[in-house]
Amino acid sequence: MNKYSEITPYICEMAKKTNGNNHILPDMYAQNNVKRGLRDEDGNGVVAGLTEISSIISKKRLPDNSVVSCEGQLFYRGIDINDFTAGFLKDDRFGFEEAIYLLLFSELPSKAQLDKFTETLAEYRELPSAFARDMILKAPSKDIMNSMSRSVLALYSYDKNPDDISVENVLRQCLELTAIFPLLAVYGYQAHMHYHLNKSLYIRQPNAGLSTAENLLHILRKDGKFTHLEAKVLDLALVLHAEHGGGNNSTFTTHVVTSSGTDTYSAVSAALGSLKGPRHGGANIKVVHMFDDMKNTINTKDKGAITDYLARLLDKQAFDKKGLIYGMGHAVYSISDPRAELLKKCAKDLSAAKGYDEEFELYETVAKIAPEIIAQKRKMYKGVSANVDFYSGLVYRMLELPCELFTPIFAVSRVAGWSAHRIEEIQNNGKIIRPAYINVKDGAKYLPLNER
Repeated sequence: MNKYSEITPYICEMAKKTNGNNHILPDMYAQNNVKRGLRDEDGNGVVAGLTEISSIISKKRLPDNSVVSCEGQLFYRGIDINDFTAGFLKDDRFGFEEAIYLLLFSELPSKAQLDKFTETLAEYRELPSAFARDMILKAPSKDIMNSMSRSVLALYSYDKNPDDISVENVLRQCLELTAIFPLLAVYGYQAHMHYHLNKSLYIRQPNAGLSTAENLLHILRKDGKFTHLEAKVLDLALVLHAEHGGGNNSTFTTHVVTSSGTDTYSAVSAALGSLKGPRHGGANIKVVHMFDDMKNTINTKDKGAITDYLARLLDKQAFDKKGLIYGMGHAVYSISDPRAELLKKCAKDLSAAKGYDEEFELYETVAKIAPEIIAQKRKMYKGVSANVDFYSGLVYRMLELPCELFTPIFAVSRVAGWSAHRIEEIQNNGKIIRPAYINVKDGAKYLPLNER
C-alpha cells in the first residue's frame, strides 16, 4: 500500500486532466457581472451583511458629492481605536480584556465589571484534564494553526452541551475558547519543537494573576520572565488584531458557518482554517523574511540600494519573486492604516529598549520609499501605505516570538472578534448564507461506459 502522504504517478496524471478542465477565463467575470472575490473592480468589498461590532473609514464624501481617500479610522462598537488605546495606555494598564468585553457586550466596562470579566477569563484559562497530553503532545503538528484547529474540534467532546446555540451557551463557549487560545497556541508550538525539532519540552501553567499578553509570554519563555514594556506592546498588538470591520475572510467564514446552525467549535475551527491561509494571516511572516533577504543581499545603509531592491521586488526579480512588497497596501485603507500608526509608536519604544534602532530605521525607510515605487510601477486605484502586518512582524521579532507563532497569536487575538460576530449572526440569523454561482460550462451528452 502507498504511504498516506505519497503522490503517485496516477494522481499526477489525473491532476493534469483536472487542470485541463478549467476553461473559466478572467474576462468571463466581467461579462457575467460577477464580483470576483466579492470585490468590485476598484477593490471595494461587495456588501454582504450588516454589523454593529466594528467599522472602517478610509474615504470621505466631499460637498460636491465626490469621494476621496482619507486617513484610515477603525472603530470598535463606535469607539475610535485611537481613543480606546489612549485610554488604557494612559493608565498604564492592559487593554485586551477590555477590548474583548467591548466587542462582546457593546459597551465599555466599569472597573468592577472589568475585574469580574478578567477573573472569569482567568478561571476559564485551563484545559481539560490530560488534554495537553492526549490531544496536543500525542499528535504534534508541523503547523500550529492546524494543531489549534484540531484541538478546538476536540473540545466539542469535552463539552456537556456542545450543540446548544442559545446566546448564553455560545457566550460561555466563546469565553472559554478565548481564554485557552494562548495555551493551544503555545503548547502546540512546544510540541512541534520537541517532537519535530528535538528540542527540550516544557509545559508551563498560566498564572491567574496575569493578563492574556503576560500569560502568553509567561508560558512561552523557558524562564517565564518578561518586561512590562514587552507585555504592553504585545497587549497592544492583541487589541489591534482583535477585530477588523467584519469583512475579512475569517470573520466572513464565521458568519457563513454560523448561519448553518452548527456548533461553536466547528465555526471557530473553520475560521482558524481561513486565517491560516498566507493571503490572510501570514503576511507579517512574509514581511520579516523579506527584510531578512534584504539585509542579506544589499547594503541597507544605502538608500539607492534599498530603492533598487524594492523595484526588483515589484519586477519579480528579488526575494520570492511574487511581485509584492509585503506589508504595504491594504484592501480597504489607502492613506494610512490606524493600527499600523499605533503599533509603529510602540515598535519605536521597543526598538530603543532592545537595541533594534537600526532595524526600526530600515523599516521606516522602506515605509517611505515603497509607496513611491509602487505608484511608479502599478496602476493604482487608491493610495498605498504600510499596514499593520508591516510593523507587527518587527514587533514579534523584537519580542523574540518564533515565526511559527505569528499567525497563531493573530488567532489568539481575533477569536474575540469571531466570537462577537458568531453571537451577532445567531441573533440575526434568518437564512443560511448561500451565494450564487453562474455555470459557464456547455451542456454535454452522457455516453454509456462501453462507448467511451
